[in-house]
Amino acid sequence: MGSKVLVVDDEKLIVKGIRFSLEQDGMEVDTAFDGEEALAMINEKEYDMVLLDLMLPKMDGLEVCQNIRGFSDVPIIIITAKSEDMDKIMGLEYGADDYITKPFNILEVKARIKAILRRNAKNNPDEYLRILEKGDIKMELDGRRLFVSGEEISLTAKEFDLLELMVGNPNKVFSREELLNTVWGYEYPGDVRTVDVHIRRLREKIEPNPGEPRYVHTKWGVGYYFKG
Repeated sequence: MGSKVLVVDDEKLIVKGIRFSLEQDGMEVDTAFDGEEALAMINEKEYDMVLLDLMLPKMDGLEVCQNIRGFSDVPIIIITAKSEDMDKIMGLEYGADDYITKPFNILEVKARIKAILRRNAKNNPDEYLRILEKGDIKMELDGRRLFVSGEEISLTAKEFDLLELMVGNPNKVFSREELLNTVWGYEYPGDVRTVDVHIRRLREKIEPNPGEPRYVHTKWGVGYYFKG
């Protein structure tokens, strides 16, 4: 069984997206939509991580964080739409371990979670593998380096994120909307053509023949997938 994560946010679309992505990594995910519900769940069940939005009904995230610290040292990452430094500082002073500002990249969220879990891991330090390897593709996630058949290839941040998501889920077809929401963030104002442009550039860099791709394939009318 993977790590147990509680996601606390009143925006159901965001919760759904985070839950889907974390479950793809083998994590067990519970959800809560207000501060009081979150506290009740943390009192009843042991979690390895809490993702906590600041703006919550019934009890705000800072109060929830302060209450949690009264009885638990579970790692807490605050997720907030606010960008003021004071909100971040207050979150850390109330006991949060980290913070992320919306709109966020889900891969960044997952990287932050895994970094904190690695620091807190006691029983299985090898659980969070930081090298992703499929066939001739090798990705060093911490250093954000890509090797194809032993040759290092330079990618932009978004190209790396796209490839990481697809290599980590081989043969799963992602729609353009899913890729846009996951890699660029749920509130990204761009459109799906952004994904097509980045996929084309990615193929130009990693494919021996971009016109007949070996790695990143198109499912016509649906989206893209990495052939594992």
